[in-house]
Amino acid sequence: MRDNEVFWQLVRFGIAGGLSTVIYSAVYLPLAWWVFGERLSVLAVAPAFVVAAAVGFVLHSRWSFKGYGTRDTSGRQQAKFLAVQLSGMALNLAFTWIITGPLFHGPAWAPLVPCIFVTPLATFALNRQLVFK
Repeated sequence: MRDNEVFWQLVRFGIAGGLSTVIYSAVYLPLAWWVFGERLSVLAVAPAFVVAAAVGFVLHSRWSFKGYGTRDTSGRQQAKFLAVQLSGMALNLAFTWIITGPLFHGPAWAPLVPCIFVTPLATFALNRQLVFK
C-alpha cells in the first residue's frame, strides 16, 4: 500500500510539474530569445523559475501531496518549499550556464532537456522528505 501511495504522489507530482514546466518554458524561452539573447539566456532562469515555483507550490501542496504529511500555516513549510525550489533553480542555472555558456555555446532550448528530466526528480525527493512530510 505504501509503495502505491508513493507511486500516485509521483504521478500527481509529474502532472503538476509538467504544468509548471510549461509555465517555466513559456517565461524562459521568450526572455532567452528576445530579451537577453541566447548567449545570456542564463539570466532568464530566475524569473521563469519564480513564476513556475509560485504555481508549483499551490499545485503540489493542494494536489500532489494531498493527504500526505501535515500542513504548516506558520510559514515554515513555505520557507522549506522555497529552499527546495532554490536548489532546483540552482540546478537549472548550472544546466543553462554549462550548455549555453562559454563551454558549449548551445542553443537556448537545449538546457530544457535536463531541466525537465533531472530537476523534477530531485525536487520531488526533497519535497517529499523535507516539505510535505
